[in-house]
Amino acid sequence: MTITETDTAPPPPVAARAVHRGGLSLRVGAATLWLSVIVLLPLAAILWQSAKGGWSGFWAAITSNAALESFRVTLTISFGVALVNAVFGLLVAWVLTRDDFPGKRIVDAVIDLPFALPTIVASLVMLALYGPGSPVGLHWQHTRWGIGVALLFVTLPFVVRSVQPVLIELDTEVEQAAASLGANGRIIFVKVILPALLPSLLSGAGLAFSRAIGEYGSVVLIGGAIPGETEVSSQWIRTLIENDDRTGAAAISIVLLSLSFAVLFVLRLLGSRAARREELSS
Repeated sequence: MTITETDTAPPPPVAARAVHRGGLSLRVGAATLWLSVIVLLPLAAILWQSAKGGWSGFWAAITSNAALESFRVTLTISFGVALVNAVFGLLVAWVLTRDDFPGKRIVDAVIDLPFALPTIVASLVMLALYGPGSPVGLHWQHTRWGIGVALLFVTLPFVVRSVQPVLIELDTEVEQAAASLGANGRIIFVKVILPALLPSLLSGAGLAFSRAIGEYGSVVLIGGAIPGETEVSSQWIRTLIENDDRTGAAAISIVLLSLSFAVLFVLRLLGSRAARREELSS
């Protein structure tokens, strides 16, 4: 059998588009199904649970004094943690990307440790380090400082791993050009480097904040769940569940989910705008 030019020719454009649309529909369908089962279905279940008491029950649950105090403690500490990790996460990413020193690979691997470490182990570590008989002389058990340090530990990788790839891909020739024109290090960082890093830095800080407001395991031992002092919202949810108030617990969860989504959405929007401005200016 002879292979003719017609046999080896690519399929007609219409047929090719049909095949592409078929593959695209299959991929989109599979992704939508997986997203629905893993994310949307659980969210729908918790919405259904929170609606059992009606609007009045939902409002009563999220505006109770204990709930408001837990929100205050959670948001205050989480906001501070996100700010601190935005600064030091950027510093760590910079050191790992731009500097060479002995043990660099080990440090780079240690950054991911909070991702793999069970959060209750992180809480045990914090308790051993800052609890009674602290080897460093800092007694932060049942204090906001203890909760803050625990949250800094578990959220640092979000900022570092968000910023690090951007730093690696950053064109150093632009920095060298700015330096040749007389710009000092501070001006180069503020005018050249930071605008390029801002989208990823905002994204990492948003992820750190969202993780912090929902964290439970790493703060359960070091925090102590003192109402109005160290009781974060995740611990208040646990208390409601233990008291068989699943509707109230679901209502508090909805508030935390809404806050996380709103923060991530706004920061992604700001990051996208900053990225577009950077592209237009370059």
